[in-house]
Amino acid sequence: MHEFDVLTIGNAIVDIIAQTDDAFLSREGIQKGGMTLIDAARAVELYERMGPAVETSGGSAGNTVAGVVSLGGTGAYFGKVSDDSLGTIFTHDIRTQGVNFATRPLNGHPPTARSMIMVTPDGQRSMSTYLGACVELGEEDIDETVVAAAKVTYFEGYLWDPPRAKDAIRKAAAIAHRHGREVAMTLSDSFCVDRYREEFLDLMRSGTVDIVFANEAEATALYKVNDVASALDRLAEDTKRFAAVTRSEHGCIIVDKAERITVPATPVKSVVDTTGAGDLFASGFLRGYTTGLDHRRSAELGSIAAGAIIEQIGPRPQRPLAELPAVKAILGA
Repeated sequence: MHEFDVLTIGNAIVDIIAQTDDAFLSREGIQKGGMTLIDAARAVELYERMGPAVETSGGSAGNTVAGVVSLGGTGAYFGKVSDDSLGTIFTHDIRTQGVNFATRPLNGHPPTARSMIMVTPDGQRSMSTYLGACVELGEEDIDETVVAAAKVTYFEGYLWDPPRAKDAIRKAAAIAHRHGREVAMTLSDSFCVDRYREEFLDLMRSGTVDIVFANEAEATALYKVNDVASALDRLAEDTKRFAAVTRSEHGCIIVDKAERITVPATPVKSVVDTTGAGDLFASGFLRGYTTGLDHRRSAELGSIAAGAIIEQIGPRPQRPLAELPAVKAILGA
């Protein structure tokens, strides 16, 4: 098996994206800007009430690996779908994007996960997610040969909701480290952090995770502080290698025990949909990092990828990011 730049592990979800307004969020009791877990009945109810929608494969880690490949890298993915129509859509999409995806699907039950994403005029996305088949991702789905072949294994914090996935992640991390590879995680969102704060900190402090991706809200939630500077100090102390903290239009900060690097955001013409911005920042950063770029250049690549994705509807690139002049300038293509 050839080497992969990045293996990602996540909830395999088909996104159902609709434009809406704050009044709809209020009527439906949807937490703006966050991800709320729902059951199958609520998923059907929301689908009936939302406006015209676009269906596209998503899931945080799936978006990230699709971005890595779009940037000219190589990637693999572990995630659980069911043998149903949405599972077929997800499998088709991720494979045609050039990602190695061979996780065996379920036999129709529970069904493939879906996330109802409401996009308000400010570009903010609010997610109501039914995990479905994702809860069945387990240790048996971790292919050691793929983990051993990946320079970085990256997983999403959302995986801490389906309980069997925790053992799968720990197994993957042990394999990666045994083969001299690195493990990265994204904190996913501040509500996820609130649910699993101590477990996330243990993953970092124990060395199970080498690299952490977060935004400002997630970083401050992790340490229950109000100022980002304090959270950055603690991240530098607790993270084995480094942490990358995104700051929306203010760019990002990369911290480790020796330094802090601040990189500005890439200017965009208009914010259409922020879905996938953090996922694609991770794509760009990991593409640069696994190529051997320094943290500053890797973060610049992440900023470019994030800027490109928020100018479109949907969380996966609609054209190869490797063709962007700014990407070519960094990667030397």
